[in-house]
Amino acid sequence: MARIELKDVRKVYGGGVDTIKGVSLDIADGEMIVLVGPSGCGKSTLLRMVAGLESITAGDIMIGDKLVNGLEPAERDIAMVFQNYALYPHMTVRQNLAYGLKNRNTPKEEIDRRITEAARALEIEPFLERKPRQLSGGQRQRVAMGRAIVRKPAAFLFDEPLSNLDAKLRVQMRVEIRRLQRSLATTSIYVTHDQMEAMTLADRLVVLNAGRIEQVGTPIELYEKPATTFVATFIGSPSMNLMKLGNGAGWTAANDAGLPANAVTIGIRPEDIAIAGSGVSGPMTAEVTVAAVELVGAESYVHGTTTDSQTIVFRVPGRSHIQIDEKMTLTADRRNFHLFDKDGQRI
Repeated sequence: MARIELKDVRKVYGGGVDTIKGVSLDIADGEMIVLVGPSGCGKSTLLRMVAGLESITAGDIMIGDKLVNGLEPAERDIAMVFQNYALYPHMTVRQNLAYGLKNRNTPKEEIDRRITEAARALEIEPFLERKPRQLSGGQRQRVAMGRAIVRKPAAFLFDEPLSNLDAKLRVQMRVEIRRLQRSLATTSIYVTHDQMEAMTLADRLVVLNAGRIEQVGTPIELYEKPATTFVATFIGSPSMNLMKLGNGAGWTAANDAGLPANAVTIGIRPEDIAIAGSGVSGPMTAEVTVAAVELVGAESYVHGTTTDSQTIVFRVPGRSHIQIDEKMTLTADRRNFHLFDKDGQRI
């Protein structure tokens, strides 16, 4: 186990392509950090720089008390789990698990003990003599995780390991990864573009945008107090509603003299909006026309358009009987509004 520290890390490719633009991050020993952001934001590049698979242009990376800038991946005491499993097809599961340990001249008795422990924890004991082609996608991913676990590294690095699995299996595997990480207490960096996966797994989230950190914090901190409009719309599903002020319509708060003078955008979560007369009320109202209704089981999400042509999404408990083109009044509590300035920064 080890603390990981990034100090003003930068990556510039040939031709002046500035991919990572000065990232500084301190990851505590045993902490699970999730790097999340849209495609192309630099999260996988940053992870590969920590792993030693990408060189850094500037800055420092520390793993434990060791500066690793010039070290090869094998010298960094890390284990990486990829999205494509990266198993040797001609080897059995047992041989795949043992391969890295044999290369490090680990005694056979120790190899057998570690494989037994990892196989039991991952519930792959019945598959030890099978080859990867005889396993399902979820079983292969468990083997890939087992290969990392038996190493007992200073840190685990996960590069979108669940993206090739179906939705149900992803839910099961992310719970399993979180359980294992907590039991092993190994410092971990996990990359994903799936914000639900990020919210489930992280001790702290790092939201990246165009090679820079937008915000770092616990999942609930980012959900309840997003620092920017980018974080507000990226964290949460459906995302936060962002509505421009000063259009002369929409929420009645638009002309509320109590709002800060520099507020140009109101943000509000779908669950903080109710239909007037539904038993939940607030001092702010908006008139909307329904455009679509999504039934997602125990609740429905209604998409509408306000009188000033801004889009809005709100949650309705249970099965909805709301019709397309239906007009209604929405209500919300002013205390649930998030306010942002012209640069998208939280006020």
